[in-house]
Amino acid sequence: MKVSGTLIMYAIASLAVTIIPGPTMLLALTNGVTKNARIISMGMAGAAISDLILIGLVALGLGSLLIASEVLFSLVKWVGVGYLFWLSCQLWRSAPVTLILEPTRLAPPASGKRAFMRSLLVALSNPKGLLFFSAFLPQFVITDQPQVMQYLTFALITVTIDIIIMLGYVFGGIQAARVFTVVGLKRLNRTCAAIMLFLAGGLAAYRKT
Repeated sequence: MKVSGTLIMYAIASLAVTIIPGPTMLLALTNGVTKNARIISMGMAGAAISDLILIGLVALGLGSLLIASEVLFSLVKWVGVGYLFWLSCQLWRSAPVTLILEPTRLAPPASGKRAFMRSLLVALSNPKGLLFFSAFLPQFVITDQPQVMQYLTFALITVTIDIIIMLGYVFGGIQAARVFTVVGLKRLNRTCAAIMLFLAGGLAAYRKT
């Protein structure tokens, strides 16, 4: 009962945090606008694997190392800032015309790989994710129980919640592609770009506490 109650509490807390729009969810939204199943699924896979990697790093204690090392933290942080800034520029400049004129055209396989790497790198280059899991996840670990299985269970819960929320954002992107005009889609892209730029600024100003 103690374990199941802890897992339920973790799931609720994780859901509350995940549903807040962030870079990963914005990418899911823009991937949904393409209406390309490969791009959508590969983007979601990249985000899901990033969760597994981050929780694995926390289980190995590397989250504590990032907290302790100011140099390592700063390095990862500014890499993340630069990458988010680059993505915001790409979204701002992207032209959504082909998404409406050629909605059934299959993207080359490289597009799926780019979507995967983009989602993966966005999560991994943001130190707040690792710091968040380092401070948040251990609070739910029952110390007198086998910890490996607990971390695996937490990882599965996190990935499941992320996928469910991402599907909601993807659906929103698909609906936008159906309803919006070319001008509307361009505005959506630029809105996502502006939010991502704001997130980059927030990450740049972020300090460890």
